Amino acid sequence: MAPNETDDTTTAGEVEEPRAGRRRAARYIVPVTVMGVAAATIGLVPALADSGDPDLPDITAAQLIEKIAQSDVERLSGTVKITTDLGLPDLGGLESGLLSGAAGGEDGEGGSSADPSGRLTELASGTHTLRVAADGPDRQKLSLLENAAEYSLIHNGKDVWGYDSASNEVYHATVDEADTKERSAQQPPATPKDFAEEALKAVDDTTSVKVDGTAQVAGRDAYRLVVEPKQSGSTVGAISIAVDHETGMPLKFTLTPAGGGSAVVDVGFTKVSFDRPDASTFRFTPPKGAKVTEDTEQDRAHGGFGGKPERGPKPEEDLAKGLDGLRMLGEGWNTVATFDTGTGAGLPTEEAGGDLGGFLGSLGDQVKGDFGKGTVFSTRLVNALITEDGTVYVGTVTKDALVKAAEAGK
Repeated sequence: MAPNETDDTTTAGEVEEPRAGRRRAARYIVPVTVMGVAAATIGLVPALADSGDPDLPDITAAQLIEKIAQSDVERLSGTVKITTDLGLPDLGGLESGLLSGAAGGEDGEGGSSADPSGRLTELASGTHTLRVAADGPDRQKLSLLENAAEYSLIHNGKDVWGYDSASNEVYHATVDEADTKERSAQQPPATPKDFAEEALKAVDDTTSVKVDGTAQVAGRDAYRLVVEPKQSGSTVGAISIAVDHETGMPLKFTLTPAGGGSAVVDVGFTKVSFDRPDASTFRFTPPKGAKVTEDTEQDRAHGGFGGKPERGPKPEEDLAKGLDGLRMLGEGWNTVATFDTGTGAGLPTEEAGGDLGGFLGSLGDQVKGDFGKGTVFSTRLVNALITEDGTVYVGTVTKDALVKAAEAGK
């Protein structure tokens, strides 16, 4: 039964949701973190949902968002299905290698196949099934299920273990509390809660947010929170978050593009329990004959998941060194990030770059404006413009909106 909706409008200030800081420049580059761009553009317009299936008490959007913020679930286990469809070109697996290399180290070589900094980038595309478990801040486990193998990332106290059953390789790190929080923040989102938190970190008045009925997810009664941009020019159509009625924890997150079609990101629990997982879930002993890579060895190669900050710069810091004068253009959903790569030049031309230049050029659309000439690379959600002088413009906006922002930003 379709819910009855009201469209009571308030300002963002009435919702009392804090604004988030600007995303670090590096996070605009990796596709799996595209929600970081959208997170800087979301505001709230409370609405009332008073009917639906299942039948739950009335709640406003502001109250539901507060319920999410106050959710304190620390113990759970379950299965999560995540599908990401950015519409990236098929490069025969090359794109996965590039992402793993960027996250794992120079040239993607010299590391362990069990290093989480490389393995978790696989969530950037395709459909994956995860098993997750948590028992407080010191014990978590995430397993990526593959056709005939499994990759597991286990945090148990001061130990972090990564295990790749296909190669029988093990990654081990020891971390303190500060390291755990810092490194966890660098990992890509993997659960509905991760994505929902990214999407609701900042608020303004450019967005409509309403409670649009109820649903059942993984056998749990939930409210459905729908977030939609008021502005034209955004590639984001809507964000839907199913929020558990009892705990306030997001159970499902779906982002659909303005251009229609299947979801760009769809992540949700298919099974979930809030009982304490058995302690044995978080115990790990390297299998006999497994190759074990300690974090100190990994850090010498390229900075691993569990390494201490003082051992060397983190990968995103290396990338950020090449970004000059990061600025934000526009507002709300039409915010565009721009920075100078510091190279003084854009992509190699076919004449200068040979086959590589021609290949890169074929993946984008040539444009020109007050900024000069450039190439726009598009996904179903994010568009990026690289000009001939090495300036980059990127955002969850249409190609036309991106070009206009680049012209206005000169």
